[in-house]
Amino acid sequence: MKIEIRPEPYDPWDELAAHQSASDALAPGRYGACASFVGTMRDFNEGEEVRSMHLEHYPEMTQAQLEQLAEECIRRHGLLDVLVLHRVGEILPNDPIVLVAAWSAHRKEALGACREMMEMLKSRATFWKKEQLGRGERWVERNTPG
Repeated sequence: MKIEIRPEPYDPWDELAAHQSASDALAPGRYGACASFVGTMRDFNEGEEVRSMHLEHYPEMTQAQLEQLAEECIRRHGLLDVLVLHRVGEILPNDPIVLVAAWSAHRKEALGACREMMEMLKSRATFWKKEQLGRGERWVERNTPG
């Protein structure tokens, strides 16, 4: 399991490949499925143009929350491994914000766990978003529905 909160941009596909090749839990032949989700920043929200976003968090608490939700999904879905990367700091449109990946023996478990991890992350992990708009800025009060 690898859970990281990062202030710098990353390439989700490079990270996915690197984790898969480096993980002892993912030796060739041990898994039959990997499901992944990459969330990127949109240039709009609630009917307004968004030029950038600043994503804040409380490091120790947010890290622990992400680890707990990953461990829950590993147990519930019988996963072999999990990767969660989440950006913080200044984010621009089209930048990857979050990467969630789940490996298992079968696709049903991997797909279900990937979706569940994202929904839990959006509802339980503590992040605060401040959007820079065409005119002014605002704190985001709620997440977009799944």
